[in-house]
Amino acid sequence: MCGPRGLKGEPDHLFHNNHDGTFTDVSVKAGVSDPGGYYGLSAVFADLNNDGKVDLAVADDSTPNYLYINKGNGTFEDDSYASGFALNGDGREIAGMGLGVGDYRNNGLLDLLVTDFSDDYKVLYRNDGGANFSDVSYQTGIAQDSIPFLGWGAGFIDFDNDGWKDIMMINGHVYPQVDQHDWGTTFAQRPLLYRNLQGKRFELVPAVEGTGLAEVFAGRGAAFGDLFNDGKIDVVINVLDGHPVLLRNVSKDHNHWVELKLIGGPKSPRDAVGATVYLTANGMRQRGDVLSGGSYESSNDPRVHFGLGSATHVDSVEIHWPSGSVERLKLPAVDRIFTIQEGKGIVGELCTACRGSSAGGA
Repeated sequence: MCGPRGLKGEPDHLFHNNHDGTFTDVSVKAGVSDPGGYYGLSAVFADLNNDGKVDLAVADDSTPNYLYINKGNGTFEDDSYASGFALNGDGREIAGMGLGVGDYRNNGLLDLLVTDFSDDYKVLYRNDGGANFSDVSYQTGIAQDSIPFLGWGAGFIDFDNDGWKDIMMINGHVYPQVDQHDWGTTFAQRPLLYRNLQGKRFELVPAVEGTGLAEVFAGRGAAFGDLFNDGKIDVVINVLDGHPVLLRNVSKDHNHWVELKLIGGPKSPRDAVGATVYLTANGMRQRGDVLSGGSYESSNDPRVHFGLGSATHVDSVEIHWPSGSVERLKLPAVDRIFTIQEGKGIVGELCTACRGSSAGGA
């Protein structure tokens, strides 16, 4: 084995934008420099305690994960151990690779999914409020089947548009030599897709022969998004020593959906990173966040996607912009992509199944 244990780790770096085309390294000042030199592989900024400020989660390989709480003054508090995110439920460090962020229970709290090495289960950290996390991997049903797989890319995606965020993990081993031994694993591995059973448990979707879920490859990065503007979340996978793989979502469901492309105003980032959207429909209140990165070395579709199940209308949309302003609006239809600009409401609409629709910047 070539590491990472025994190899020298690297500190982490946070660069502050000086608004003049230059950056300043504020890692030590902000309290996120990782003086222990852990093996950081994935990082995501997201509001984990619902105070309107983005926090920082870092998945570390073979060392404790980091969770930093944003104090609102340019610094962060290291809450890794106190939050329960540093270790798994057994009190062990994991080989953290990919990092998924999403509210799988539709209760307004962001949960975290971390993929890790083979011969260990992949960890679902349930947000119990206040950015306190519990390992619920076994009780939700994702642990046992994931043990033989070496996981990388990770995402919470509502692949069947029923209003509940499902889980997808992309896998592939790091040692080709495993194919020469009967170790219960392989170098090329198939993706894992788990269907969300109304926020209580997940069930593994069968890898039917002839479908993308049955394909094997040495997967690494995975970017999730609606590539064809049809309301279905697809995934693009970066493969080690191979061509990229595109898994197109061909779920046969007839559920409805909406997607929102957000444009920030003068006091928010124009790409609206850090915005949180709450959408109420079909008796459920869902949360979606505009994130700048995630999965593993990947950046996902920044448009916020909501499955609506059988609902043919949206009751309400509430957007919490990075500037601190809160905007409430009504959507005139479903099965569309709406562009929403802070303070101006809906400024564009895209409906690929409609005649005479206007792209409107969506």
